[in-house]
Amino acid sequence: MARQHPEEPTLVELTIEEVKAMGKQGLDHPSTRPVLVGAGIGTVLGAALPVVSWPVGLFVGAAVVLFNRVKR
Repeated sequence: MARQHPEEPTLVELTIEEVKAMGKQGLDHPSTRPVLVGAGIGTVLGAALPVVSWPVGLFVGAAVVLFNRVKR
């Protein structure tokens, strides 16, 4: 496993900062709309699948989009 420099923020730290910024800026933040779309798609898929419920789909859809945006 590669070691990170202490100055480099971790993926978790970057994600927390992104969520805080989205909360402060609302729909003006560039990540808010894509994350909401991902949550909507996840909700529909979660409701359609017999094993997964819509709240799980909502969370997973939003998390996948947020993770992809922060990872860049």
